[in-house]
Amino acid sequence: MSSKSELKKLSEESLTRQPEEVFDIICKLGEGSYGSVYKALHKESGQVLAIKQVPVDTDLQEIIKEISIMQQCDSPYVVKYYGSYFKGSDLWIVMEYCGGGSVSDIMRLRKKTLSEDEIATILSDTLRGLEYLHQRRKIHRDIKAGNILLNTEGHAKLADFGVAGQLTDTMAKRNTVIGTPFWMAPEVIQEIGYDCVADIWSLGITALEMAEGKPPYGDIHPMRAIFMIPTKPPPSFRDPDHWSPEFIDFVSRCLVKNPEERATASELLQHIFISNAKPVAMLQQMIAEARDIQENEAFRKDHRNSSGESFPDEDEVDAGTMVKLDVDQGTLVPERSNGAPECQSGTAGSDVESNLGTLVINSDGEDDDSTMKSMYLCFTGRLM
Repeated sequence: MSSKSELKKLSEESLTRQPEEVFDIICKLGEGSYGSVYKALHKESGQVLAIKQVPVDTDLQEIIKEISIMQQCDSPYVVKYYGSYFKGSDLWIVMEYCGGGSVSDIMRLRKKTLSEDEIATILSDTLRGLEYLHQRRKIHRDIKAGNILLNTEGHAKLADFGVAGQLTDTMAKRNTVIGTPFWMAPEVIQEIGYDCVADIWSLGITALEMAEGKPPYGDIHPMRAIFMIPTKPPPSFRDPDHWSPEFIDFVSRCLVKNPEERATASELLQHIFISNAKPVAMLQQMIAEARDIQENEAFRKDHRNSSGESFPDEDEVDAGTMVKLDVDQGTLVPERSNGAPECQSGTAGSDVESNLGTLVINSDGEDDDSTMKSMYLCFTGRLM
């Protein structure tokens, strides 16, 4: 039986078998929305997968929504969902594994930003993923480099649907203020209703993030950024002379404050910056380089740990580190998680740029008290 056929059996197995009978956990990849993500092996097929382990005491409705949206997606540009298992107090969500890791991880490991050609190739697949979602009236609502995963061939896939939304015939726009602060569209923050093009604003911010290493306003407290994004002009490149007119125009088409005038995913796929993108094979060297760096880092860390040396490092906040934001003090507080060893290569949806978390204010269907005091922050999948 083929690996594909074996994987199709996962949903059936989830009704009758314990997950340890089906999978071997290899190592921890990082934190996604609502839970920790692990690299695992499907014993029967030998297929490598990603498993998100979500505590059942987490908001179950949000988890069900994430699974529902993933189940409905069948696109090479969206991370695939294979099945779910209950194990004790956790729900195991089985997903496609992307061995190249997230774009943000690659930038962190290589300690440099991406070239214009690399950005165009990644955005080409990302836009195809967004076009697929938007044609089905689904909004991702958390587009950023940490949620764009690459497989080893170089294909980009959208990941982490923990805050995705669905538009219906009776709901032309959403009102939930949700996303990661620096990437949020002005209309999302202003609670004036928004639709799929909110993702396009986030994509434009992501393009700047890949080009410059951080999103606009990335140096200030995220709460302050929330108040600046709707009131300031659209952000642009710090050094426009370094970039082509085509790239600058592409970003400007994304970062239009009036959502009715903002380009759609389908329109941006026709933009010359995207239509001239190089094949994904050009990303393979970048992915291999990042993987080698991570393997070397892991080797050095293991060596120092075995010799009893401490291992402080500026990259300590990585895919295996959960970071909470102290809102009162405006500081990032690293918290080392326990459990499976961290992987030496490949990540799944962990955000390094981030460690900033996903913001939710006044969810659809909640009481109409939309003041900032009703805000709560969800950092690396954990409610604060």
